[in-house]
Amino acid sequence: MTLDQIDIKLLRAVQANNRLTSEELAELANLSPTACQRRMKRLRAAGVIEGDVSIVSPKAVGRPVSMLVLVSLERERADIVDRFKAAIRSTTEVMIGFYVTGDADFVLVVTARDMEDYEQFTRRFFYENPDIKGFKTLVVMDRVKAGFSLPIEL
Repeated sequence: MTLDQIDIKLLRAVQANNRLTSEELAELANLSPTACQRRMKRLRAAGVIEGDVSIVSPKAVGRPVSMLVLVSLERERADIVDRFKAAIRSTTEVMIGFYVTGDADFVLVVTARDMEDYEQFTRRFFYENPDIKGFKTLVVMDRVKAGFSLPIEL
């Protein structure tokens, strides 16, 4: 899908605040609210907009501990990789999962209530999985930035 200048204005706006009304978006893009709604619907249908989310404070919901976890698989076979991807998708503690190149096979962002909670997660998710060769945990000391905004240019 080819994006034009109006699409880019809309995308920048909803990345900053996905609660803007059609009227507010239309004003920013110099469109009618109906034309703006049609464009937004098209951007969603084409997969340009993958989802509309709110960023929730981990502390406010009792999950103040975050970790970056580098995971290495025993073997990099398609069936093992696919099985681990499915495990990531179905595990609520894993907020983000990346299949990567380099020293690790995956990098995960994991949330926990405390270190004891994280230890229980590691026992269940890593130690009981025979496909896992090893993992390394980096504990987040401070969340400096949170979001999914991308720089968008024409």
